[in-house]
Amino acid sequence: MNQVLQINKHDNVVVALQPIAKGSAFDFNGQLIHVKEDIPTGHKISIAMINKDQEIIKYGYSIGHAVRAIEIGEHIHTHNIKTSLQDENQYSYQPIKHGSNMTKSTYTFQGYRRANGDVGIRNELWIVPTVGCVNGVAERIIQIFKSEVDSIAPFESIDVMKHSFGCSQLGDDHINTRTILKDIIEHPNAGGVLVLGLGCENNELSTLRSLLTDPDSSRVNFLVSQEVEDEIEAGVAKLHELHQAAMGDQRVPVPISELKIGLKCGGSDGFSGITANPLLGKFSDFLIAQGGSTVLTEVPEMFGAETILMNRAKDEQVFNKIVDLIQSFKQYFIAHDQPIYENPSPGNKDGGISTLEDKSLGCTQKAGTAIVTDVLDYGETLKEKGLNLLNAPGNDLVASTALAASGCHIVLFTTGRGTPFGTFVPTIKVSTNSMLANRKKHWIDFDAGEILEGVSMDEAAEKFIAYILQVAGGTLVNNEKNHFKEIAIFKSGVTL
Repeated sequence: MNQVLQINKHDNVVVALQPIAKGSAFDFNGQLIHVKEDIPTGHKISIAMINKDQEIIKYGYSIGHAVRAIEIGEHIHTHNIKTSLQDENQYSYQPIKHGSNMTKSTYTFQGYRRANGDVGIRNELWIVPTVGCVNGVAERIIQIFKSEVDSIAPFESIDVMKHSFGCSQLGDDHINTRTILKDIIEHPNAGGVLVLGLGCENNELSTLRSLLTDPDSSRVNFLVSQEVEDEIEAGVAKLHELHQAAMGDQRVPVPISELKIGLKCGGSDGFSGITANPLLGKFSDFLIAQGGSTVLTEVPEMFGAETILMNRAKDEQVFNKIVDLIQSFKQYFIAHDQPIYENPSPGNKDGGISTLEDKSLGCTQKAGTAIVTDVLDYGETLKEKGLNLLNAPGNDLVASTALAASGCHIVLFTTGRGTPFGTFVPTIKVSTNSMLANRKKHWIDFDAGEILEGVSMDEAAEKFIAYILQVAGGTLVNNEKNHFKEIAIFKSGVTL
């Protein structure tokens, strides 16, 4: 394996593919580079003399400027680079019609066709509390129900969508909670849903019910705990009704064009923009060429790379929606007196990410080269096929929940650091390096680190596509095997 990698021919840095000791040297295009400091794996090394205030180039774009002169062979990181981004930007539409040259295929997977025509890749039974006060009630209902049936089949799992909200919330926070819960209730991965209320919460069950789009009465049931003598007994009876209604459910062949996939990264390292994120971009282009949909979120991690997405908007209307997406999230930071271009994660920095531009230029590679067909507000569900952008923060669980709530069947989650969590849909962890994949086999589902070890991107993509179709057809991923399913709802306001 080579010691270093230059990602783009215009870069004035290379990335260390393994630890490089101070005093050693490596050959770069016939030039012997003497390393002046110990360089950790995934970190950057200067391959040119860089003057103070000169832009540092990676991925062919600026990732910030030098705060002092940097010599050839120096370690480039947070001690000598600073973001070049500013709070306010003016944008103009300069369309670049990227697109895939991939051909359409006849791929299918085994999924569940719902009565309304939607497709699910799981057949699960969910209890959705309207308020956190009844989380314990929901868990007790499931415990008793399981003791009364020989098998939960054809349901594949039973879960409570536990959360701590639904009461004492005002304004947007209240609306966000209600909207995300509505999205979960209507998600096609659920074969049955019990909506469980308390009775005095401001997230009233009756209002939530009125927002649902033509719910199937045999598959969505409702219970207000304060209105019955024994809410446990009543809840168990309702689960039996849902169970009976699902008895005929079975998987059928479904075209790959029905798949909706969320794109997310977290705990990045210096390889994220070299292996796992470009692999997701390759997959995104492939799926879109088949008529499917992908969704990219983490708006703060678009800062610094937003013009790449803006110029891929399908028209000026979508361009303006992307501009609004970026500017409104900047205003959110400003309103809370927070720096817009902070790279907050110690794990990101430890892995070799120095600035937000560095993070963003790697992050947006998950979106491949397709045009952007639409922009979704937080809690909004997919309407347009193709590549969509979604308004949500970078926080792993909040963003992953928002992706699933938008209608995504699966969340693809790249990581160079590792994480065990999963949201309420299969959450596929894609490692950026093989060391992580080998150490955390119970977390990581797919190893993109093989790309650093001689496997071509095309070979990795072919293997990845086959794996995702298996997951869509029922193969469990690690967060499902470990029973790690959580939701988190975006909150920014006052709690009474």
